[in-house]
Amino acid sequence: MQIGMIGLGRMGGNMRERLRAAGHDVVGYDPRPEVSDVASLAELAGALAAPRVVWVMVPSGEPTRNTVATLATTLEPGDLVIDGGNSRYTDDQPNAALLDAHGIGYVDCGVSGGIWGKDNGYGLMAGGEPGHIERAMPIFDALRPEGVREEGFAHAGPVGAGHFAKMVHNGIEYGLMQAYAEGFELMEASELITDVPGVIQAWSRGTVVRSWLLDLLVDALKEDPRLDQLEGWVDDSGEGRWTIEEAIAHAVPLPVISAALFARFSSRQAESPAMKAVAALRQQFGGHAVKKSGPAGAPGDKAGPSSGGGSTQQ
Repeated sequence: MQIGMIGLGRMGGNMRERLRAAGHDVVGYDPRPEVSDVASLAELAGALAAPRVVWVMVPSGEPTRNTVATLATTLEPGDLVIDGGNSRYTDDQPNAALLDAHGIGYVDCGVSGGIWGKDNGYGLMAGGEPGHIERAMPIFDALRPEGVREEGFAHAGPVGAGHFAKMVHNGIEYGLMQAYAEGFELMEASELITDVPGVIQAWSRGTVVRSWLLDLLVDALKEDPRLDQLEGWVDDSGEGRWTIEEAIAHAVPLPVISAALFARFSSRQAESPAMKAVAALRQQFGGHAVKKSGPAGAPGDKAGPSSGGGSTQQ
């Protein structure tokens, strides 16, 4: 099958290679000439035989919306566009309506697998009309892991369902990673555990917490047993936030995923204004010891109560 691939970064480039290895004819476009097969979206459309299938793999938000808008006037009636990026599901209906006005179909597809997907396959969650899904199934089958289709691909529902499912998937991922991370920190803090990487590796088989994420943590600890080469700064892609916003809208409690997201926020604070306020309050009402800020914001010596004869225990 022939397909156009727009966006040849870490995910899109690897997906192009996996599709080609499965025997598909892939024409790729990327703004970087060194990785692109064609020089423009118009040239991409010209290189594909109608009716075309074009997979969009660019950053979510405005870049994806702009790409879809360009394709609406570049492609022809009967063509099909698949958005495989991390778009928010609320963008899918407007994208589908814009393309439908030009006779072009639309499918949204959540993709999981990261940099390992090229060799292991990608988990796929698609949203769209059944006819459009069936038309693209050879592509989905080539991208998903080998084996039973239902264990690597789902037609999640109508347009928007694929990206909604991927949003929830990523929210769960936040919670799982945070739980592993907290377990790692607690064992590191204990004098009883002398081989933290070994314990975590021992969880890899036969335990209820085994997972691919755990395997990746084992690999990371083999390279850096105490993770000394990393800073504890963690970004978020936005999908965790979207998951929590949907939970609020539907009155669904997500305490674990919410806590995991807020933990990421706290990781970006060199100093926490909130914790400064807590320290100030503890000193005021109980005379508890605090640490004065040193030069250039460096922590200073402990300071006792500012007044009164209260306890100085922390």
